Amino acid sequence: MSYRVLLVCMGNICRSPTAEGVLRHFIKINGLGDKVEVDSAGTHGYHVGEAPDQRTQRAASARGYNLSQLRARKVARQDLDYFDLILAMDKTNLDNLQRMAMPEQQDKIKLFMDFARNFDDDEVPDPYYGLGHGFDLVLDMVEDASQGLVEDIRKQLKKG
Repeated sequence: MSYRVLLVCMGNICRSPTAEGVLRHFIKINGLGDKVEVDSAGTHGYHVGEAPDQRTQRAASARGYNLSQLRARKVARQDLDYFDLILAMDKTNLDNLQRMAMPEQQDKIKLFMDFARNFDDDEVPDPYYGLGHGFDLVLDMVEDASQGLVEDIRKQLKKG
């Protein structure tokens, strides 16, 4: 069985590519690389084809995550069928995804931070317009939620 996860923010150049890179790392070190597919996208097409924001890449690189090969793309309607779990970085993008989805697709759309163990926040804040430390906070939050998500994926794979 394979399990497919899509991580979604607005432009797909800060939060969701960070989450993609971090989650892929945790999937790999937990021996699930051949069972789990991870991708990211944005609800808006502002940056389609662009690499992640340089500040995002620098912050991620400082922790050993290489995001340089990732390219922004916009969520497509077929993503709602293809992915088993679609995780929004914030409530605005959650609402955008829910509006796109058919009734039978609603259950697979959730907030990424629902999987966090140490953070109580519902949303990963968008660091794009903020100061540099916002990118480190995003990484802290994404690492936390990714670890919780890997545990959940393990359970899903055992059920399957």
